[in-house]
Amino acid sequence: MIDAIRLADGTAEDLDKVMRVMTAAFDPMFGEAWTRSQCAGILPMTGVSLMLARDAEGAALGFALFRTIAAEAELLLLAVDPQHRRRGVGRRLLDGFIERARDAGARRVHLEVRDGNPAVEMYRSAGFAAAGRRRGYYRGETEQFDAITLARTV
Repeated sequence: MIDAIRLADGTAEDLDKVMRVMTAAFDPMFGEAWTRSQCAGILPMTGVSLMLARDAEGAALGFALFRTIAAEAELLLLAVDPQHRRRGVGRRLLDGFIERARDAGARRVHLEVRDGNPAVEMYRSAGFAAAGRRRGYYRGETEQFDAITLARTV
């Protein structure tokens, strides 16, 4: 566990940090990462939020990108710099997402994750359950991978 993980709102000015974490966190072989233009394009949309996990010195350890509309919230991306994985950063971001969704009036939260991604264990331990599957959703460098839709109430 990393001491003093601080969650902070992010803006378009944080895209360099987001892209650094995304590049380190997502292996291109799976096709999960977003481009800078995709991130920049969604940030100004209604209900979209970016949250950064920072250490005591202010360095970005990870981020969560999500949107809340009416009674639902969707976790669009969650990434942790590989040097800081398995230390509670991802769980803090996930818990922060759920808390913010609840505060915004959401009653249900959901996400999609690549089948086989080790993060599935974290999501299940946070009360998420399988709600569906999208065959061939992620298009990696040489093959396609299914996405599992996970959901829970808040």
